[in-house]
Amino acid sequence: MSQQLRNDIPQEAFDWYDEYAHGMMDRRTFMKKLGSLVAIGYSMTILTSALLPNYALAEQVSFNDADIKATYETFDSPMGHGQGQGYLVTPLNKTGKLPVVLVVHENRGLNPYVKDVARRLAKAGFIAFAPDALFPLGGYPGNDDEGRAMQKTMDGSKIQADFVAATKFLKGHENSNGNLGAVGFCFGGYIVNYLATVESDLIAAGVPFYGTPAREDLRKNIKAPLLIQLGELDERVNKTWVGYEKDLISLGVPYQAHIYKNANHGFHNDSTGRYDEANAELAWTRTLEFFNKHLA
Repeated sequence: MSQQLRNDIPQEAFDWYDEYAHGMMDRRTFMKKLGSLVAIGYSMTILTSALLPNYALAEQVSFNDADIKATYETFDSPMGHGQGQGYLVTPLNKTGKLPVVLVVHENRGLNPYVKDVARRLAKAGFIAFAPDALFPLGGYPGNDDEGRAMQKTMDGSKIQADFVAATKFLKGHENSNGNLGAVGFCFGGYIVNYLATVESDLIAAGVPFYGTPAREDLRKNIKAPLLIQLGELDERVNKTWVGYEKDLISLGVPYQAHIYKNANHGFHNDSTGRYDEANAELAWTRTLEFFNKHLA
């Protein structure tokens, strides 16, 4: 979808989708609100194609790219659901010990966009691992609505424990150099913020994209440098940033924060109309530079 076409869609449509995607609005209400825009001249086809994901658009690195190898790997999670599974992608054009990066999905399971992010990291020289929180229920079901509903039924504390276990599994990979970064989106951004609080040396660098912070009482444990990525139009998440930044400053945590102009929540996700190519590419360049600095 062109930038001009996205610009023609009113901002409230993106705001409604954010509420719907995060459980603050049911699908019936969401579609009814979109219908109110149809009544004043907008096309429902254009609105839904802009807001709902089309994962055919999200493959920047093919799964059979000659420079990478992708497999599914299981790991033990005794404090979580017992066992987890994730998508492991390793570079084939690198030798020796390599930095590792955990990739954390949104609140709907391991969808094709997040798997592609893992492949992009491997293409850039990192060993990447993207766990699927929905593995105990059979894994990502193939569409976001079902995935979102499934994840909502799960015990949040066990999901968090699964990601901690996945982090330790990846950090102990036979080709890991011991330096682990974490990048996540939306719910995944929250998980990155949370992982930074679990143990002061669990992660060596974190990049939360539009993620809310961990509880205030946990933040005192944060030591890892953070690269905070936010969209200017994401009012829901941005409201949490003022207090989080104050705590990071008081704790002496090294951090960088970027708020991308005119960008919505989810601006890095290239499968929906919220995608902002210029800001997404800038944010990704900064992410790779940050990981190269702190993980090599």
